[in-house]
Amino acid sequence: MDLLTNDIAIDLLSIAAGLGLSAACGFRVFLPFAAISLAAMTGYLPLTPEFAWLGQWPALIIFSTATVVEIGAYYIPWLDNLLDTIATPVAVLAGAIAAAAVLVDIPPEMRWTVVAIAGGTAGVVQTGSVLTRALSTALTGGLGNVAVASAELIGAALMSLLAILLPPLALILAIGLLFVILRRLLRRRRTNAAARPQG
Repeated sequence: MDLLTNDIAIDLLSIAAGLGLSAACGFRVFLPFAAISLAAMTGYLPLTPEFAWLGQWPALIIFSTATVVEIGAYYIPWLDNLLDTIATPVAVLAGAIAAAAVLVDIPPEMRWTVVAIAGGTAGVVQTGSVLTRALSTALTGGLGNVAVASAELIGAALMSLLAILLPPLALILAIGLLFVILRRLLRRRRTNAAARPQG
């Protein structure tokens, strides 16, 4: 019984970590992978066999370099908006892969369900980021986008760190984030529907 309880706890921690990392991918695509790679190399984060390559030096170097480039690109006016056009599908894929990498000892049928949810989570978070940046661009001519980029960077770093160190807290934050973004999207949809000419 104790062994079963322990297995369930490990499964839940893996799921929480996967969903937390997927939310981080919604803010920045490469930073969570650099965090996964570093944590795996230090022996702190176990990886599934298919993604063991993430815990090696080449992966750490590549993802760390990509992280620096991605962070810098989002601080360049108008390039940030251009990146948003391709970031959403990439974020969905990245979120799914990040989750799949850490779902250790999860039954296949459950694993792929969680992976699908993780991809959706990254997509929703990315959509929230895109809308925030678009609003900032409209209101400030892009000058306020630096603050948006900084907030996204902090969000990606915080969610990655919590997903690795405190998965349950990362899961709670991810759920709260999804709730806020989805409510905002629903409100926006209602506003647009009300503004549409009738008849």
